[in-house]
Formats: sequence, C-alpha cells, structure tokens
Amino acid sequence: MSGHSKWAQIKRKKGVTDQKRGQAFSKIVRMITLAAKTGADPETNFRLRLALEKAKEVNMPSSTVDRAIKGASKEGVALEEITYEGYGPFSVALLIQAVTDNKNRASSQIKSVLTKFGGSMGGTGSVSWIFSQKGLITINIKGVDKEARENLELKAIDLGAEDIKQEEDMLEVYTKPQEVHKIAHQLKNEGFKVDAEALEMQPKNLVKIEEQAKAEKVLKLLEELEDLEDVDQVYANFDIPAEILEKES
Repeated sequence: MSGHSKWAQIKRKKGVTDQKRGQAFSKIVRMITLAAKTGADPETNFRLRLALEKAKEVNMPSSTVDRAIKGASKEGVALEEITYEGYGPFSVALLIQAVTDNKNRASSQIKSVLTKFGGSMGGTGSVSWIFSQKGLITINIKGVDKEARENLELKAIDLGAEDIKQEEDMLEVYTKPQEVHKIAHQLKNEGFKVDAEALEMQPKNLVKIEEQAKAEKVLKLLEELEDLEDVDQVYANFDIPAEILEKES
C-alpha cells in the first residue's frame, strides 16, 4: 500500500472531528448536488452513489442529503468539477480535485497553499500520467477466520478483482473503475460485509519520504489543501513509513 493510501486509511479510521464535521458536510453537499444533476437515482447514477457513501461515512442526516439532491434541480446552481495538477515539496506529485462555484477562487487558494510549502502548480497532464484510476472496495474481515478470508479473496478474483491487500481488519479489493459497483454488489450477495466502495487515483510510482521533518511538511501541505473550501480530494505519490504516519495522524 502506498503511503498516501495508508494515510487516507488512518484518517478514515479516526473519523471526522466535530471541528471539521461542518466543513465535511459542506463539501459532501456540493458533491451530491453536482452528481445529482445527471440523475437522482443512486442505482443508475454511480457518481451520486459514491457521494452518498461519503455522506454515510460522516453520518450526514438524511434530511441534509435529500435537500442536496433536490438542490440539483434548482436554477442558479453553477458547480463544476476541476482537477488541478502540481508538485509539493521533495518532488511529490499532486492531483487536487475541486468542486467549486468560483474557479478563480479555487485556483488562487490552491496556488497559495502550494507556494507556501515550496510547491507549484503544473499544467494539464504534468502529473496525471503518474496516476491511474481504480475502483476500491473495503471489506471488514474482523473475526473472519483464515479459510473464510481466503474464500473471499478467491471469490473477488473470480469476479474480476485486479489486486487484493489486507490492512489489519480491512481487506482492500482493487478493481477496474467501471466494475467496482458490480463486484461490490456480488460480494454483498455472497454475505460479505462491504464497508464502502469508491474510486481513487493510484500512483504508478512513489517518492520515498523517510525523514520525520520532511514527512511533517508533506502531510501538513495535504491537510491545508484538504481544508480549502473548494477542495474535495487530494491524491499524492508519497511513500511515508507507517510508523511516521501513525505519529502524525
């Protein structure tokens, strides 16, 4: 598992703090509203289904979710999705996905944070070639014995999984992007506990960051980018040892 994926997993495990819950709600409402513009049925709208998964992760009230979906049909809602590319310190590549109603504000704020940490914005295609999109299914295997886990892995492979990794009590099943929901649905039908399904950008090559001070700088950059109002998701190709990540989380 790459350092960035491990960092994301640690943050998911720790959950959203009360201080950041309102900010998370605001971002997810935008995601739901944008996704619902192409259809309000999550069974036929994959992007909406993923946005609803994120809403569930932060325990967003159903009334808030319903308002966000209804908001998609209102005139004057001018949200757009933009992916920014750039570099952080120590040549770490960054893909920054934003959902915004003000493109100038988003780009200005992202550029400001990157500059603060010695990074820079890049042109289209400057780092996107480093990443490939994958489907990710996470399955809770706490209490599952070895034989049952092996059966689960074999079933996932038979269904088309490209890679499987175990991290403590979670099994991560990587798929082709277009197959993530189909495989997750079939695994649920087999009785396995699917915690979440998502799309993520996986780096093809990694930049090793093994010094504590350098790791702190890279992780602080990620936190400040993710705290920006318009930023939805940040992907990076750093590889930081797990013991440092655990200290910094």
